[in-house]
Amino acid sequence: MSDLYYDPWDVEIDLDPYPVYRRLRDEAPLYHNERHDFWGISRYTDVDAALRDPQRLSSAKGDILEVVKTDPVMPPGVFINEDPPLHSIHRALVSRAFMPKKMKALEDQVRAFCAACLDPLVGGETFDFVRDLGAELPMKTIGMLVGIPDADQPSVRAEAHRVLRNTPGEPLPVKKDHYFDGDMFTDYVKWRKKNPSDDLITELLAVEFEDQSGMTRRLSTGELLIFLAVIAGAGVETTGRLFGWMGKVLAEHPDQRQEMVEDRSLIPSAIEELLRYEPPGPHVARYVSQEVEFHGQTVPAGSALLLMLASANRDERQFDDPDRFDIRRKAGVHLTFGRGAHFCLGAPLARLEGRIALDEVLNRFPKWDIDIDNARRSRTATVRGWDTMPAIVS
Repeated sequence: MSDLYYDPWDVEIDLDPYPVYRRLRDEAPLYHNERHDFWGISRYTDVDAALRDPQRLSSAKGDILEVVKTDPVMPPGVFINEDPPLHSIHRALVSRAFMPKKMKALEDQVRAFCAACLDPLVGGETFDFVRDLGAELPMKTIGMLVGIPDADQPSVRAEAHRVLRNTPGEPLPVKKDHYFDGDMFTDYVKWRKKNPSDDLITELLAVEFEDQSGMTRRLSTGELLIFLAVIAGAGVETTGRLFGWMGKVLAEHPDQRQEMVEDRSLIPSAIEELLRYEPPGPHVARYVSQEVEFHGQTVPAGSALLLMLASANRDERQFDDPDRFDIRRKAGVHLTFGRGAHFCLGAPLARLEGRIALDEVLNRFPKWDIDIDNARRSRTATVRGWDTMPAIVS
């Protein structure tokens, strides 16, 4: 009997899952965890194909493993948990906030937010990549984009954080009758109806669209509240984790960091490599609506399937020397933002924030070491990263 074991809630495995991922790819590219009753795929080609197959591998029951297994009541408007054609309708509405033209217009504002986070720290001996940057910049950016007032942003950030927290070693508790709501935004949406502004909510309040029944209508308040909750949660938690990895990985590769100090044109490729090397969202789940076959084995309909993005990103069948961090890496496309219909809407924004943040950090702190003894891991199975990543600047 094989001693190969993987589950995303195992704290010890999660500290460094890559050796286990390698064994999964080599020994069990289709893996079944009997204890928690889910299937998993770990090779790049399999994960890539699964992400492009919404007919058999559905998002309608969620994209987090515990949610898929619980099958809670899903309110309308959770577009990340919908399949086409409904997903296509809702996604098109929200995507207007993430168009390239809008992202370009955001650049100066994001840089100003970044400077406001970092400038007070100049002259000190330490700063924290998560507390000082990762916890602040994504929330400020999403807040501006959507129109969440500054005073409300800390509570939105805290709620986004809370809903993804699980007890270490245990699955996230999911209520069957109530999984997702946007109640915290109710008063704000009411206020915004009376006080329109230049933000996404004002735009979505006014937009008319054709729904799946062919009726032309506006969004219901319920749909709008869910849109807000989805955008705020996804944008704050995952992007925030990227900054912790930025601090740690670049401290471990000072030569490459110095190359970027001298040549800022390397920064975009460094962000892509960081996203490949330590993805903040290591996996997504799908509900198997029709049986599907991998490597001669059938995954029965009704199963939960875990797509291991972080493993696919380190698959030596796809990437040369995949366990090496290399900001000049050219070949291969990582799967951190997914693929197909559910490709991450916020990818342009995450890339923008990462690129600007790294540039601004290097402007002020070209060298740093990590105080790893005081760095604290974030204990959540759905988003992998750090609650603190203190840096000692030199």
